[in-house]
Amino acid sequence: MFVVKKKIKNYRIAFFCLIFMALTITSAHARFNQGPKYVFYFIGDGMANVQIHAAEAYLAALQEDDAVDGSIKADLLTMSKFPVQGMSTTFANNRLITGSAAAGTALACGMKTNINVISMDPTTTTSYNSIAEKAKEKGMKVGIVSSVTINHATPAVFYSHTPTRKNYLDIAIQMANSDFDYFAGGHWNSSGNDAADAIAIDNGFVITEDLATLKTQRRGTRVIARDAMQDAGGNTGALWYELDRPSGAMSLADFTKEGIRLLDNRKGFFMMVEGGKIDWACHANDARAAIDDTIAFDDAIAEAVKFFKKHPFETLIVVTADHECGGQTIGFAGTGYDTFFEVLQNQTMSYEKFDATVLAPYKEAHAGQADMGEEIKALIQANFGLNYATANEYEVELLEAAYDKFMSGASNNTSDEDKLLYYYYNPLSVTLTHILNRRAGIAWTSYSHTGVPVPVLAMGRGQWLFDGFYDNTDVAKKLAKVMRVNLDN
Repeated sequence: MFVVKKKIKNYRIAFFCLIFMALTITSAHARFNQGPKYVFYFIGDGMANVQIHAAEAYLAALQEDDAVDGSIKADLLTMSKFPVQGMSTTFANNRLITGSAAAGTALACGMKTNINVISMDPTTTTSYNSIAEKAKEKGMKVGIVSSVTINHATPAVFYSHTPTRKNYLDIAIQMANSDFDYFAGGHWNSSGNDAADAIAIDNGFVITEDLATLKTQRRGTRVIARDAMQDAGGNTGALWYELDRPSGAMSLADFTKEGIRLLDNRKGFFMMVEGGKIDWACHANDARAAIDDTIAFDDAIAEAVKFFKKHPFETLIVVTADHECGGQTIGFAGTGYDTFFEVLQNQTMSYEKFDATVLAPYKEAHAGQADMGEEIKALIQANFGLNYATANEYEVELLEAAYDKFMSGASNNTSDEDKLLYYYYNPLSVTLTHILNRRAGIAWTSYSHTGVPVPVLAMGRGQWLFDGFYDNTDVAKKLAKVMRVNLDN
């Protein structure tokens, strides 16, 4: 009798174990079908493979001379270690060489549109759904982070819909009225800052302007985070170039880390992080500023990787770019097969800070001075490591002509020649970055975007889907597939 009862008890235990296993498997299957719980979408504005590799070559050059046999040639960034490495094309609906609005729309909505259009069709009559909006509909919290103004083109495509990226106030108000949970980056780029702020506060957002205050916000609080410390130019509203960032100013990694803390919840989150000032530095052909901001972007990616290591089966990280900028290349005719990236460390500040804090006061104090004196030569050497006395004849000619153009606006060149040499940048600062970059073995073909393909790097849940070569619209479509949402565009 005892044996029979014991067998019945064992059968009951086995039965309940089977039920528990079935429920566990069903629950796990359901969670799997819902896609990753945490999704990070990193967009390096203006960043193709060359911007990444230039940063890696620079970091290596600071450690060893690349001409030494067996020395380190590239110190890989975090993103370069991702297990899946794909590539995508970037063209817009109406142009081979795209802009950030059209490219951002493709990355956010999986649809082509025209230059300057924000998340609408080319006729600007129909709005597209973004992957961030669909994540919110699914119940995930959503964060949008950028190192430039938060109503700039790339962040805007995830939460707004407007015929032109220049509708800054409209975009800011759409952001203030959105149901997203976290925005971080530069100040509004519009004349209606106070109006947009008031709407955001009425809608439950807390606005912070320093890291200490941001850290005091409790998880689940809706936050608009920015930095009261303006960048060196003083009129862009963006974060500082990483090369110029003073102690106490917030970094892209700071905003990403705090965003993770605020957004984490049982239903998960979607976070887009843009390294926007890579693009701005490349427009100005400032390789050192672009390198430092690429590294700062990678530091933000590293914050996501730390989180991934705690949630490896629930997290997906995708890194890509909207386009390349500047036509940057590693290799210059004047240096042949040699590179000297270590000379870039002689640059102490970005072109923007040099313009604002060195050249502007110099010009004011030396109005009418026709020739380059010892003072300006000393300033050039102190901030770029370029010794006028040892410069070659061609470099001296370039510097003298740029100085004349800077001081008087006059030039012996045609307007087309001046455009090729300086575009709309300060003639002296852009000439200095060009000379220093060439000495390093870096060259540029443009002050604008280019049409080369860009990398798509992935790690985590569904990473395999991002392998291969495809269009930028497919990045959003692949994200939607992994996340189990329908863009319905």
